[in-house]
Amino acid sequence: MTPVAFWDGIAQKYSTQPIGNMDAYEATLDRVRHWLRPEMSVMEIGCGTGTTALKLADDVAGYLGTDISKEMVRIATGKASSVDHVSFVADAAETAGAGMTFDSVLAFNLLHLVDDPAAVMAHVRKLLPKGGLFISKTPCLGGKPWFRPLIWGLQKIGKAPAPVHCMRPAQIESALISAGFEIIETGGYPKKLPNWLVVARAV
Repeated sequence: MTPVAFWDGIAQKYSTQPIGNMDAYEATLDRVRHWLRPEMSVMEIGCGTGTTALKLADDVAGYLGTDISKEMVRIATGKASSVDHVSFVADAAETAGAGMTFDSVLAFNLLHLVDDPAAVMAHVRKLLPKGGLFISKTPCLGGKPWFRPLIWGLQKIGKAPAPVHCMRPAQIESALISAGFEIIETGGYPKKLPNWLVVARAV
């Protein structure tokens, strides 16, 4: 099953699922809002059905949500019908926003799911001016080896996407630095996974 087919297939169910850890989610939003400004143009890659986009939209001037799944984008567009400065388009993380410039790019629960995380980071760097921000949050499964057979089993029965990279926080930060960023904030929300938030500035 292709990634597009997987995410299209679960889009409707995904759109109705409650947030798993609301405290961690709200803490993440608080830290992201700290770095956003009212005049900013923002793109989110892997926006899903637009829940986070609509929570952050009032903090910026323009918000473009992108996702590989057309069905996710269809649902997100319906939810945003009354918000004139938010739009959604279907596009892969490696090509989203190509030829455009943004003040900030966001990626939540995405980098471990793309074919080549380093290539996505390099693409994002091209979309940002010097000083622009890339804010990401990634489940880091690298220190939890028991997740690997579980993920493999779920993939075999079509219940998990492929690929799923088991990354560590240090790997993400090192790749960002190699892509042309400096790390200006990190944190686990929640810490026990960790689900690693990184605020990186383009240099």
